[in-house]
Amino acid sequence: MADLTPLAISVLALLEERPMHAYEMYQLLISRHNDRIVKVRPGSLYHTVERLAGQNLVRATGTERAGNRPERTTYEITPEGSEALTRRVESGIEKYVYEYPLFPVVLSEAHNLDAEDAVLRFRRRVEDLDHWLADLDEVVGAARAAKVYEPYWIGGAYVRSQIAAERDWLATVIERIESKDLEWQPRKKQ
Repeated sequence: MADLTPLAISVLALLEERPMHAYEMYQLLISRHNDRIVKVRPGSLYHTVERLAGQNLVRATGTERAGNRPERTTYEITPEGSEALTRRVESGIEKYVYEYPLFPVVLSEAHNLDAEDAVLRFRRRVEDLDHWLADLDEVVGAARAAKVYEPYWIGGAYVRSQIAAERDWLATVIERIESKDLEWQPRKKQ
């Protein structure tokens, strides 16, 4: 069996809580702000549930219709699904896997910009990161205020620390470029 995707992990974890239909899973992920750590779209969530059902990790328990809404199939996690979730969480925690994010690639090519342009764009990214940090602070603060058990939002705290580290690193790069400590000469165009 292939490794579980981040969205598949989230679906199985929700179904560990209780049986539910895919739209309810989507709403719960959004209301819990899990969309900040998992790319979740209704279509991809439905596809993930279908794939998990095909792998016998979840099973349909019934279909219901409320009013004029479309039929909704309720799913529950299977024992195999619980085991797969546990194994994936264990391996995901203990083994580092590099995920090839875009930023290191474009950062490695930033020398193609002149120093002023690079600094301008770095500053814009710092501003964007500050907005993300403020948003995460609000979400984590709300979880704390509601006395949500910390292991449920520890992923958000981790993401916050990553974003803060990136912002601080970029602020230092900006200072180094402006002070000429980091010599910046764009590659000559041929």
